[in-house]
Amino acid sequence: MQQKLGTLYGVSVGTGDPELITLKALKILQQTKVIAFPLGIGNKMGIAESIIDQWLDTKQLKVPLNFPYVKDTETLQSAWQESTNQLWQFLERGEDVAFACEGDVSFYSTFSHLANTFKQLHPDVPIKNIPGVCSPVAAAAELGIPLTTNSQRLTILPILDTLKELEIALANTEVLVLFKVSSVYEQVWQVLQQHNLLAHSYVVERATFSDRKIYRNLSNYPQLKLSYFSILIVNRNLNI
Repeated sequence: MQQKLGTLYGVSVGTGDPELITLKALKILQQTKVIAFPLGIGNKMGIAESIIDQWLDTKQLKVPLNFPYVKDTETLQSAWQESTNQLWQFLERGEDVAFACEGDVSFYSTFSHLANTFKQLHPDVPIKNIPGVCSPVAAAAELGIPLTTNSQRLTILPILDTLKELEIALANTEVLVLFKVSSVYEQVWQVLQQHNLLAHSYVVERATFSDRKIYRNLSNYPQLKLSYFSILIVNRNLNI
């Protein structure tokens, strides 16, 4: 008789505050013996691990997985396959694995790549996604504003390749969320100035972390040295 395979859970653990984990996610994390998560930079504790650490006990097996911060497709695919192999040794024995994912597993997450690799290499493995708090709603909560209201159109840009993308988005939406803004902030600021949108723009750095920073009305902030985990929100109907 064939061994029943374990289930791979993609567990959303929120954006930083450990109390933003849902009850369902917490239940799975505490009932699963094998807990996987992305390895931090320089072998340090990563964000997902730091969020869940207080909820785990010493009897659980932690499996850090190496996902290099590069754009090279071949390197990334190799890393996803290696991580798949690491977790397969547990799943093929019938052991469940919970993969802790910062933010939400369906929102620009590492888990989506891992799950796709499993579907290719081990399509019989059951995969279940546990939703959670993602960064745009967390940033809006920090600001004390609604992300959208009524029939407002929302556009999310994960990264800017050209400022033309920003111009097109601003012309076709009422609420804009821009990720990975740190490297292009000064250029983005100039575009927002040209469109008279600085008073309607906000930056939240490390939303829901204890060291978060909030910048309202960007008119006074033409130059900001932001961390990687910074989000810029533009809402034409708000001015606070």
